Amino acid sequence: MDAFNHEPVKYVIDGLSLGVVVGTLANALPSIAAVMTIIWTSIRIWETDTLKRWTGRKD
Repeated sequence: MDAFNHEPVKYVIDGLSLGVVVGTLANALPSIAAVMTIIWTSIRIWETDTLKRWTGRKD
């Protein structure tokens, strides 16, 4: 068992990611921020328990 709980860190990064999405849609940030957000969100979705079950991957 890991001594550090990573869940709060994930929530903070997810919140920042959402802020980047909003900023990008408002043309306040460069395109690279949008690409990085898409990559981060894709990784988070890929690692969900549901997709792990659908793809047959074990934890």
